[in-house]
Amino acid sequence: MAFWLRFSAAGKEHFGTLDGGRVTVWRGDMFAGPQPTDLGFPLADVRILAPCRPGKMIGLWNNFHERAAKEGLQRPAHPLYFLKAATCVAAHGEAIRRPPGYAGAMVFEAELGIVIGKRVSCIDVAAAPAAIFGYTCVNDVTARDLMRLDPAFVHWTRAKSFDSFGPFGPVIASGLDPAGLRVRAIVAGRELQNYPVADMFFSPAEIVSHISHDMTLEPGDVIACGTSVGAGALADGDTVEVSIDGVGRLVNRCV
Repeated sequence: MAFWLRFSAAGKEHFGTLDGGRVTVWRGDMFAGPQPTDLGFPLADVRILAPCRPGKMIGLWNNFHERAAKEGLQRPAHPLYFLKAATCVAAHGEAIRRPPGYAGAMVFEAELGIVIGKRVSCIDVAAAPAAIFGYTCVNDVTARDLMRLDPAFVHWTRAKSFDSFGPFGPVIASGLDPAGLRVRAIVAGRELQNYPVADMFFSPAEIVSHISHDMTLEPGDVIACGTSVGAGALADGDTVEVSIDGVGRLVNRCV
């Protein structure tokens, strides 16, 4: 297993792998035959960036048995999803910023994120794991009161695409089986979510396969797998942590 990240050090941007408290710089393309170098930095001396630059962020809705049962929803025949603008990305440690002029509810959702590793289209479930580079922590932030301003149209993209509404990272964990993972959210010191990935209607491989039949997936694209019970409002000043043992710990503050 490896932990990949992007970071800034000594005035330059790099990508590499994290091992304990030290980062090794790699060269080339993270998703296409990268090579390690002899250069490295103590983790304490680098500024962590979002671990990749997604061309698109995709988020699932209604993908967990427990939440569906609680809300009276049925299992969908196909993953239900929306798009978040690539400009919503925020790194570990960066602020989640309230949109100017918006005084309504801002909601956190702790989620497992899939990071695509190669260009794929119309692949079957058996081939999907080879298209997954790794997994990351995602906080799918939403300006909830904007979603239903118009009774004829749900504003998914608008409510979820404000700058800083797509924190993910701090690393991409490759070479692990996500089936046994649990996703936790700790907000202002209180654990508000703690749920198993195994409760998903659609596994990561099934998600990738289905969506690849709808659109081409590219290296670096991020798919957030949806969330279970416990997601809720953020107050200004709250610190929110998305923690997945074996993947990482993403921390951001709402301002």
